[in-house]
Amino acid sequence: MAKKSKRYQEAKEKVDVSKDYSVSEAINILKSVPGASFDETVELAVLLGINPKNSDQQIRTSIGLPHGTGKTVRVAVFAEGDDAVAAEEAGADIVGSDDLVEKVSDGWLEFDVAIATPPMMRKIGALGRFLGPRGLMPNPKNGTLTADVGSAVKEFKAGKVEVRNDSGANVHLPVGKLSFPTDNLEENVRAVIQNLQGMRPPGIGHNFFKKVFVTTTMGPSVQLSV
Repeated sequence: MAKKSKRYQEAKEKVDVSKDYSVSEAINILKSVPGASFDETVELAVLLGINPKNSDQQIRTSIGLPHGTGKTVRVAVFAEGDDAVAAEEAGADIVGSDDLVEKVSDGWLEFDVAIATPPMMRKIGALGRFLGPRGLMPNPKNGTLTADVGSAVKEFKAGKVEVRNDSGANVHLPVGKLSFPTDNLEENVRAVIQNLQGMRPPGIGHNFFKKVFVTTTMGPSVQLSV
């Protein structure tokens, strides 16, 4: 068995695995851990009490974080005419139609979010095998398939994040950087919890949130009391 680093051991000693912490307590623990050589990402992991095999229990949405993620988000927009102009003015990193479709079909995927107008779907449908496995296919449920591409670009640039459960009923997403003030991280975490709460499928009671953890890139996982 590989020997754990001294930093990892020190971090682990700060966490009582039998205890559920408040959001602020958990964030303060993460901030007290000996730091890495870079600004670590703070991440939220949620195990939901859903059955991912049931289509009516799928969680797919997008959530605007009050203080963003601290990451520069690269946005690609499939649009034409006035919509393309609006996307460019809103700050999209690349905007195109047939030319962008061809570029992606050739293997170019250097973007984090893909946004499209409804008329463009007939052109980008063939890109499903490239975009689908990476969770990049525009979809109305998460706000990436929209007639108002300008607003969508601004929201994702400002820190809106896509959220979707995996096959194990887990949701995992970044909620900021460790350098963020504690209050900002706490507000981001609470925004995610509240938005997920609003998506509770019918028939699922108090066991919707089974386990919730906050962690950092190199730090320990701390279980939250939701």
